[in-house]
Amino acid sequence: MDLHVRYEGDDDPQKCTAKKLERFDLATLHATDRAVPYGLVLDPFADKALSPADRERTDTLVAMDSSWESASAEQFAIDGIHRALPFMLAGNPVNYGNPYQLTTVEAFAGALVVLGEREQAEHLLSKFRWGQTFLDLNEEPLERYAGCEDSTEVVSVQNEYLDR
Repeated sequence: MDLHVRYEGDDDPQKCTAKKLERFDLATLHATDRAVPYGLVLDPFADKALSPADRERTDTLVAMDSSWESASAEQFAIDGIHRALPFMLAGNPVNYGNPYQLTTVEAFAGALVVLGEREQAEHLLSKFRWGQTFLDLNEEPLERYAGCEDSTEVVSVQNEYLDR
């Protein structure tokens, strides 16, 4: 899948996973909403959860790279198909073990696994010392999400984890 990032530049560029993906030519960064191509937008404010059924809709995946402290629904006003990522734990050193507080590369990797693109997810994460940690922490839920038919099933599986 083609990976695109709406880049806000809020965080330290030395620690920014989106910038690192760009340096390895694994993602394209865009400074404006209008520059971002139409695709599947990873949006925590979306009404529907990402599911394997979304894979058939596009070959472009879009993420927003901005600080968690300043993230708002307005920032995600990007043209595309908006989907929320299901429950996952961060594997990065800053937010390790925290639910939903994923770096851009973790969001992409989680989405790619759900969409049946595990090999691409592993390749992205291989560029980070802690990349495998993300996959290890989320192995069971990612496998289960990837086996779902649609968004409703993903939400059902997610609720099992949230109820624990």
